[in-house]
Amino acid sequence: MNALLQPLSIGPLHLSNRIAMAPVTRARAGANGVPTALNAHYYRQRASAGLIIAEATNVSPMSAAFEDAPGIHHPDQVAGWKDVASAVHEAGGKLFVQLWHGGRISTYALLDGAAPLSPSGMNDDLGLLQVYGALRNGYYTRIAASPSRAMSVEEIHATVQEFRTAARHAVLAGIDGVEIHAANGYLPQQFLSSHVNRRQDQFGGSIENRARFLRLIIEAVLQEMPAVQVGVRLSPFALYNNAIDADADGPGDSDTRATYAYVAQMLNGYGIGYLHAADTNAWSGNKDMPRILEILRPHFKGVLIANGGLSFEQAEQLVVAGQADMVAFGRQYIANPDLAARIAQGGPFNEPDPFTFYGGDDIGYTDYPALN
Repeated sequence: MNALLQPLSIGPLHLSNRIAMAPVTRARAGANGVPTALNAHYYRQRASAGLIIAEATNVSPMSAAFEDAPGIHHPDQVAGWKDVASAVHEAGGKLFVQLWHGGRISTYALLDGAAPLSPSGMNDDLGLLQVYGALRNGYYTRIAASPSRAMSVEEIHATVQEFRTAARHAVLAGIDGVEIHAANGYLPQQFLSSHVNRRQDQFGGSIENRARFLRLIIEAVLQEMPAVQVGVRLSPFALYNNAIDADADGPGDSDTRATYAYVAQMLNGYGIGYLHAADTNAWSGNKDMPRILEILRPHFKGVLIANGGLSFEQAEQLVVAGQADMVAFGRQYIANPDLAARIAQGGPFNEPDPFTFYGGDDIGYTDYPALN
């Protein structure tokens, strides 16, 4: 049997296979970031995944990087997520929701006129930041990022509490767990990055200081749920959103390796349920998974999920070799709601339509056919 089809446990959570649905932003939430019946239907269709990691979900009104992404900071949003969780559970699935704060990856146009928040107000690279919005004609497109401002220590601690509240809301919604989005250049990774984080206080400088924000988030979330119900997503070499120095293969490489070895060991110490290793650069054909696993696997002994640019064959090889315990697929799950069954029989596979990835209605969302 294909190793991806073998069962797996994350603490008390028993998963039917090792195929995860990666968190893929679809920008189809309802008004004010409230999940809708259409969202519940979308996730229910994909409940045969061993684990669904739902799309990036705002923990705060100040977190938006994509317009029409869902939130989990308001009671109406919690009610919407409760319907999503019920739909997934009724279909036999397991659901984590990804807790997200965009930080400097935003614009005043999505933040009610406010400036985005960032570790140190670095703004010399706004053209590299990926912010998206919906046009009045219905199309969804990239829009300009706005200059950010450095967070005060008080704002840092307030943001940590927003993650804690989001975790509490996930519990109230009946969601199985949460994933902290510390990848793709968003706020937790901004603090981890010596390139973006230029603070001179207890949240900047040394690796320990740069990891403090993520550490505080983990400790806050653990006040609301057991460690095994918490995952963390990391993308050590991500160039997306200018997360690290573009010269990461040169002088910046040693700092990146040391930073993420420290973070993996830190997370292992908390006993979290899983570590999600994301090869963001694979989107542009520059695959980094071998060196990512080389850093993370020796320091993290729990469940490790690999994601990014992997074929099904490569994914199975990682599991067989013990380099990963589970593999997450994103675009493949957009087009194939019953991906696990298709992998089991070797296809056929629907091709995703990139023009319907973001925004819109059921077209390119819930209308991809299943087998039979």
